[in-house]
Amino acid sequence: MTSQEVLLPSTRRALLHRVATAQSQGRAPSLVAAVQRDGQIAWSGARSCVDGHEPDGDTQFRIGSITKTFTAVLVMRLRDEGLLDLDDQLEKHLPGTGAGQVTIFQLLGHSGGLGAETPAPWWERTPPTTRPELADVLGETPFVQQSGHGHHYSNPGYTLLGSLIEELRGKPWADVLGREILEPLGMDRTTSQAVAPHAGGWAVHPWADVLLPEPAEDLGLMAPAGQLWSTTTDLLRFAAFLARGDDRVLSSSSVAEMHVPSAPPEAGDWAGTYGLGLQNIRRGSRTLLGHSGSLPGFLAALWFSVDDDVAAVVFANATSGPPASTVAADLVQIVADAEPRIPEPWRPLPEVDHELLALTGPWYWGTQVLAVKLLTDRGLELQPLRGVGRAARFRARPDGTWTGLNGYYAGETLRVVRAEDGTVDHLDLGSFVFTREPYDRSAAIPGGVDEGGWRGLAL
Repeated sequence: MTSQEVLLPSTRRALLHRVATAQSQGRAPSLVAAVQRDGQIAWSGARSCVDGHEPDGDTQFRIGSITKTFTAVLVMRLRDEGLLDLDDQLEKHLPGTGAGQVTIFQLLGHSGGLGAETPAPWWERTPPTTRPELADVLGETPFVQQSGHGHHYSNPGYTLLGSLIEELRGKPWADVLGREILEPLGMDRTTSQAVAPHAGGWAVHPWADVLLPEPAEDLGLMAPAGQLWSTTTDLLRFAAFLARGDDRVLSSSSVAEMHVPSAPPEAGDWAGTYGLGLQNIRRGSRTLLGHSGSLPGFLAALWFSVDDDVAAVVFANATSGPPASTVAADLVQIVADAEPRIPEPWRPLPEVDHELLALTGPWYWGTQVLAVKLLTDRGLELQPLRGVGRAARFRARPDGTWTGLNGYYAGETLRVVRAEDGTVDHLDLGSFVFTREPYDRSAAIPGGVDEGGWRGLAL
């Protein structure tokens, strides 16, 4: 079965129709897209204004700000090696920038308060000699709002992260990127400079069907914010890594940290948030992760759904016109809706831990009833049984307690409190007491239980 036969004919036609419509209505010289499902390229397609010269999965396009996600992965590697902490101020590792009070976490999630762009002239269309130093990137007033007080996208912020990587590695950002991400993942068609075959960048006149070539400047210090060229094939490899991690590059737990929103969205933009180098958007009931990118002459987007195990990449060689980000999200949705993921067969746990098994079932927080379910690797799940309530999953610790992974209880500790005879008295979750009966009189409930017990209307 070829990659093009992985999907149903009706799904393939819907994908091609979306790509063809985007290229035609967006008036792009060319547009190429590819979809991955279950780790395999399931479909690819392209349209071009020159018959017989459609780009394919080996044709490079400039990916713009998708570069930031690569830079973020390198920073997370430094954290995992113990060379920095995400809460460290930049000044600790890269002194003298004039923006040293911002934390690495804030830079990764664009909540540091730095300006969106460099001082004039327009950095994407000027040579690197225009800004030979970080001071030229940041300008005299690098901050436009207070650090940590909300999301404000910043290209200079990722220039600082690139310089931080170079400072701690002692090598150029591009060299570190190649050795630590591109080589392990087999992304040999992702490069800092264009390598044939590659698309040329074009501007399309807004009121006439005529073209103007765009310059392809080297970005110099701004490279960690938007330099890279890549292919649909390579970026789908990157998407597979971003969904689940790869111990050769970054663990699954560290990749999962990148997925989590790092700051509230800007006012009016409630459909999307930003994690650590990754955008996070909602499409109906579906969460998509990835990044969009643009530079003069190019548009790019990468989106993936972890739950559906579907990813899509879209490139166009136009400064504006086809909505690459929307198209890529649409491609994910077309496949996920038309051909839903087949779940893995249910299988019982490999062994039974009777002590943990005894903790499952209903528990009461006051009068609210919730159920504890046993998961793999000794994990637990807490779910309300009636109405709404605070659900959470918990990861087991070696000391016999559990740490909350999501929702209200993220980071909180769940522990079993035992009576003097060793039996379970109650569960303690961030000081909340969960008992086997509502306000169980035999359990150590703060404030005690009224001696008269439960009663009817006639007192």
